[in-house]
Amino acid sequence: MDYVVEMLNIRKEFPGVVANDNVTLQLKKGEIHALLGENGAGKSTLMNVLFGLYAPEKGQIRVNGEEAKITDPNVANELGIGMVHQHFMLVEPFTVTQNIILGSEPTTFGKINLRKAEQEVQALSDRYGLKVDATARIRDISVGMQQRVEILKTLYRGAEVLIFDEPTAVLTPQEITELMQIMNALTDEGKSIILITHKLKEIMEISERCTVIRKGRGIDTVNVADTSVTELASLMVGRDVSFEVEKRPSEPEETVLKVRDLVVKDSRKVEMVKGMNLEVRAGEIVGVAGVDGNGQSELIEAITGLQKSESGNILVRDKEITNLSPRKVTESGIGHIPQDRHKYGLVLDYTIGENMVLQTYYKKPYSKYKILNKKEIYKKANALIEEYDVRTPSAYTKASALSGGNQQKAIIGREVDRSPDLLIAAQPTRGLDVGAIEFIHKRLIEERDKGKAVLLISFELDEILDVSDRIAVMFDGKNVAEVKPDETDENELGLLMAGSKKEKAGGK
Repeated sequence: MDYVVEMLNIRKEFPGVVANDNVTLQLKKGEIHALLGENGAGKSTLMNVLFGLYAPEKGQIRVNGEEAKITDPNVANELGIGMVHQHFMLVEPFTVTQNIILGSEPTTFGKINLRKAEQEVQALSDRYGLKVDATARIRDISVGMQQRVEILKTLYRGAEVLIFDEPTAVLTPQEITELMQIMNALTDEGKSIILITHKLKEIMEISERCTVIRKGRGIDTVNVADTSVTELASLMVGRDVSFEVEKRPSEPEETVLKVRDLVVKDSRKVEMVKGMNLEVRAGEIVGVAGVDGNGQSELIEAITGLQKSESGNILVRDKEITNLSPRKVTESGIGHIPQDRHKYGLVLDYTIGENMVLQTYYKKPYSKYKILNKKEIYKKANALIEEYDVRTPSAYTKASALSGGNQQKAIIGREVDRSPDLLIAAQPTRGLDVGAIEFIHKRLIEERDKGKAVLLISFELDEILDVSDRIAVMFDGKNVAEVKPDETDENELGLLMAGSKKEKAGGK
């Protein structure tokens, strides 16, 4: 069998951690090969070795049958290997073409020939059905289009092998379908794709083979046609996983959160929330569905005190909390699992123990006369670490050393343990594996069943439909529709999120 890329017995170590332990991955020409594993299993590390960002301690990489020493991404590009990163590497004020040619600018008599480059980029876009406007500025195009620009960047540099790192994390269902069509068009042309994803449904739909790694070790490579979602999940986490979100019907009681005619501007003074109205009652989970950039982040920041609102009211149990400080908001009975766990959820240079009391460190028993009681802090931290299955060497380990899934479990433990009246969960499972997702969904439902109000913001429509009792659809800064999960589907929600009226979106 001829392979375009072979990674043979790759070993990559970091201080105190073996990230890849003799992993082998072999990619055939023209195939979409999925790479699956839990958070912290070593997927991205393995691909960063292939792309030249890390040097392996042991093992061999072969490209088209010949051994290759990939010392940096430029060498990877020369060998025809390109990477579409999860977090886009684009310059927002630049045009699509300027971004694509950056570092590989075509020149005529020593000057950059932008017109020629635009024609080349447009021709490349048309050839693969990417539908990108070569002259548009990055800041003016959607997230889905920005991802296509990243794909074009790799194709412009002659990539024959493309690595996609969690490519569907921020896309709508329609954009995901279109991306899959693009990936199929690429392989029809003879390109080969390695797809890193947690979404088992997507693997089943588009991949030919799947390599599973667990705790840094290669577990198996399977033909997707011969396996199932359940088998892949158990290979990945090493146990059976339930995909059914089990919950009884909700029994909503009094209103906990009221948002009335709320207007919020972003840091650029652009109005992002435009007269938002929303209610969440005790004993229910309200999911907010919407394409990223329609005011969800600003809504959450206004409720939690991270952003000032221009007008309107936010009330918790009929008490006004509009424009209070984050600490006062927290003390009024709100817990917040933030969308960006690194920016708002954790102090990465603090220990996990210190992070577990960020909301309560100034209270007894964690401090007395403004002096921290380390014994009580770490006693509490150890109890939460055990209860929430946070996998860490110890409570004294820095938060930055934990995988994304374990960082998220730590935040959820801290926020849920305070038993807030309203728990705001923004993108609580983003980038997490099925085992961690299952755990987090159970915790949100447990809080609901204790009579707490839960506000869930997610771009994952599966999650919104499975976990919510009621769904509010946000478009252009407003709550444009409210639907029951059992009376709608992904297609209708996708249309509502794109601005269609409810009767047009399916007449349900």
